[in-house]
Amino acid sequence: MGKTDSSAERHRQQSMILVPLDTPGVEITRALHVFGYDHAPHGHAEIRYNNVRVPVSNMLLGEGRGFEIAQGRLGPGRIHHCMRTIGVAERALQAMCERVHSRVAFGKPLADFDSIRKDIARSRIEIEQTRLLTLKAARMMDTVGNKVARQEIAMIKAAAPSMALRVLDRAIQVHGAKGVCQDSFLAAAWAHQRTLRLADGPDEVHLDTIAKLELKNYSSKR
Repeated sequence: MGKTDSSAERHRQQSMILVPLDTPGVEITRALHVFGYDHAPHGHAEIRYNNVRVPVSNMLLGEGRGFEIAQGRLGPGRIHHCMRTIGVAERALQAMCERVHSRVAFGKPLADFDSIRKDIARSRIEIEQTRLLTLKAARMMDTVGNKVARQEIAMIKAAAPSMALRVLDRAIQVHGAKGVCQDSFLAAAWAHQRTLRLADGPDEVHLDTIAKLELKNYSSKR
């Protein structure tokens, strides 16, 4: 995706073009690690284009429709991220509950410590809050469309990864060293969830969208 007409209206400046990897001039410089995790041959890579040429027919839908294509998948893509995120948080809470029953410290199971019980309670509350907000956004997407559901989509995209990170952090804490190494899924899950605060738009963009849409409700009352 790149800018093909800087003189066009704002949302018609970008175009999407298919570039096969075996096209002359395409060079995969290196695979990129995420928080130290190597996902090659999947994941992301640094790619260099040296005078790469492809036919005009490789342009998707036509010039100036790149932003339209991107926006068409971002709403559904964001809600899928949030649905999976809730699943990760559920798995982390399950691991936490199993761990605190089996792990004994100072002569009693971790489940008997008040601070840990409160962490479990907070985790369940936060998961259910996020689940309900995600279900609301999904229903609005189905009934009134992505554009009308824009604020709800932005809200879940900002809320879900942060919620999952909190739940994962609590689960890591009760697992101790096991929680930060490859002996559990928690460390890798935390790294993935942290990237979601950037993927498909950083938190700050979504928060700005939420605030702008909220303020529109009051602009006419001045």
